[in-house]
Amino acid sequence: MYIAMNRFKANTPRAAEFEQVWRERNSQLAQVPGFVSFKLLRGSDQEGVTLYVSHSTWASEQAFVDWTESEAFRAAHGGARTPQDVLLGPPQFEGFEVVLES
Repeated sequence: MYIAMNRFKANTPRAAEFEQVWRERNSQLAQVPGFVSFKLLRGSDQEGVTLYVSHSTWASEQAFVDWTESEAFRAAHGGARTPQDVLLGPPQFEGFEVVLES
């Protein structure tokens, strides 16, 4: 298993807009080979910044890489636009191989 995460820092007064973008996007994930699950996580709100993490689980790292190189990936990300000033900087990617699960 492989976990792919992106951390986002949202401008707290506009956090609802960020969540709406995710709710309305055409993710294409359901039909991608190796895709297991997706979650959008909302973390703490500190000093006007709300932390979010997109968390997707894949059968393997290769399945995730194949997704990022696919037409479905381009379709899912091509129309996804976060309004200006909703995010405070670009997302930070983190990828993890699952070594223990219970």
